[in-house]
Amino acid sequence: MELTNNPTLLWYVGIYGVIMIVMGIYFSRKISNSEDFILAGKGLGTFVLTGTLLATWTGSGSISGGETSMAYSYGIIPALLMMLPTLVGIGTLYLIAPKIRAFGKYTVSGILEEKYGKTSRMIASIIIILAFVGIVSYQMTGLGFILNLTTGISVETGTIIGAIMIIFLASIGGLRSVAPTDALSAFLAIAALLITLPTIIVIAGGWDTITSNVPSTHLTATGSLTNIQLLGFLLPSLFLLLGDQNMYQRLASSSGDQSSKKAQIGWLIGMVIISPCISFIAFASLSMFPDIEPGMALMATTLVMPAVVGGILLAAATAFIVTTGNSYLLSAATNVTYDIVGKYIDKEASDEKLLKLTKIFIIILGALAYLLISYFPTVLSVQMYAYTVYGAGLTPALLAVFFWKKVNKAGGLSSMIAGVVTTLIWEIPLAKPFDLNSVVIALPIAVLVLIVVTLMSQTKPTSDE
Repeated sequence: MELTNNPTLLWYVGIYGVIMIVMGIYFSRKISNSEDFILAGKGLGTFVLTGTLLATWTGSGSISGGETSMAYSYGIIPALLMMLPTLVGIGTLYLIAPKIRAFGKYTVSGILEEKYGKTSRMIASIIIILAFVGIVSYQMTGLGFILNLTTGISVETGTIIGAIMIIFLASIGGLRSVAPTDALSAFLAIAALLITLPTIIVIAGGWDTITSNVPSTHLTATGSLTNIQLLGFLLPSLFLLLGDQNMYQRLASSSGDQSSKKAQIGWLIGMVIISPCISFIAFASLSMFPDIEPGMALMATTLVMPAVVGGILLAAATAFIVTTGNSYLLSAATNVTYDIVGKYIDKEASDEKLLKLTKIFIIILGALAYLLISYFPTVLSVQMYAYTVYGAGLTPALLAVFFWKKVNKAGGLSSMIAGVVTTLIWEIPLAKPFDLNSVVIALPIAVLVLIVVTLMSQTKPTSDE
């Protein structure tokens, strides 16, 4: 089946886009200081916090990469397995959320500084910027896919329009305006996916027809992947989530520990619904559209469904993509402003000046994100790169702050450097030998360096004898 543009769907996307912009402008009027902009005044209740956790985690990484690309490129079981790292990550964050709130920091870099010193803050900020700019870049491409489907304009032109929209919404209101639109987007998306899944299976001719139209390898446990290759796709999302500054900031923005706990339970339940739905819809798409870009698999199904169903799903996908782009762009800009400029360049900067600088860096980093996407062949490839830079570079050292009292400055700093350097070498000059994602190499090295250097640099107690 060939893809044919459906301009009718653009109405749904456009109307929802207007709603997001109006809500963003409205809530931006309530911002008076940096805490309002970055942590929503630490006043998010259970409902809004649940929505913003769901929407931020389920962006273009799932809609165009993650479960979607895995189901289309490798098979239904590998796609369903992509949910497991998320569930494990949410469970772990549930345990440490009170500690995250107790730190009261704007950034993960601030938490690391308390344990490993000032140098760790700078290194962490660089790692976060490298990773988050990559994550923002494929949100822009996701919007390019949507505009290509609805209007027929090229994906490249659509990506430019997507970049402008993400940068604008991130700069006007921060988390104070992003969180309420997240909540609306999340619950709309759940409803749309639950309607879409049975609808698309029927339209595709039923499950037997779907499975008969896909390669036989797509029905095996690992698809066309080896076990270690599959592990290379599962680990990055787990270790990003375990140390994700965006999630830490959201948990810190809750109105209290009880709101945080309830929201995380809601987040987990939401992902149990969202992730399998995306996997099965993208798998059905392969049966109908065997020759499209894998990142377009989910969105392509909107063209064969009733306009109302397809329109709502596409609007929800747009919302997820935009809000994830907003969130990671805001978070990266926060690191530049508070961990680099405020710490090393202009230590006496007022809160008002830092807030203005954050908005300026949102624009700069947004432009860099747009330039970055041209260096990766698929959404899934840039997703794995970005997740691994963060997961291997930061997460082992960060989790050690909460779970290993013996960890010291030397171990933490060495682990961060080893993780990010190994990732960059494996991905860029070596170009992924054996077709293995860098996490398979970088993460074990980062953990090993953390343990070995910490133990070797422990100061022995002096003896009185």
